[in-house]
Amino acid sequence: MMAGAAEDSRALFGVAVRAALEAWPALQIAVENGFGGVHSQEKAEWLGGAVEEYFFRNADLELDEVEDFLGELMTNEFDTVVEDGSLPQVSQQLQTMFHHFERGDRAALKEMASLITQRKCKVRATALTTARETDEDDDANSVEEMEVAADGAATDGVCPQPGPDSQTIKEEDIVEDGWTIVRRKK
Repeated sequence: MMAGAAEDSRALFGVAVRAALEAWPALQIAVENGFGGVHSQEKAEWLGGAVEEYFFRNADLELDEVEDFLGELMTNEFDTVVEDGSLPQVSQQLQTMFHHFERGDRAALKEMASLITQRKCKVRATALTTARETDEDDDANSVEEMEVAADGAATDGVCPQPGPDSQTIKEEDIVEDGWTIVRRKK
């Protein structure tokens, strides 16, 4: 592979990584709601470069290593623990993209980035406050619910549309010390 083609492939891999991260609902919500502080958008942009470098600096990454790296970045940079099942999906996408890059398969890499961009949907999280006791003015006794809804045309389950079975946190799921029990949909 010529030097110019290698640089183009690397740039294309970077574009694909950023497309995958921008389409990731967990990251979208963290940025939109400022979970990373006032510089959340800048952190999200930096994240793309950090992930790209991670792949170039580490040979033969396993899926769980990529998952752990992404999870750690989300926790450290956005104060967000991703438990929606999306970490393995995004990690797999990134790993597949890197394999295309390593093989020099620019067409597959470009197609994958394009497909991800087309399927991208906009998500929004709405905070709801419910009083645990009758004293609603006491902030220590209020709990913030987060309801997530997806807006977009994705129909393959990547961006599920909200429906009557949308999950919200119920008062009985709140246990001592402000912890919340999160249950999977059935």
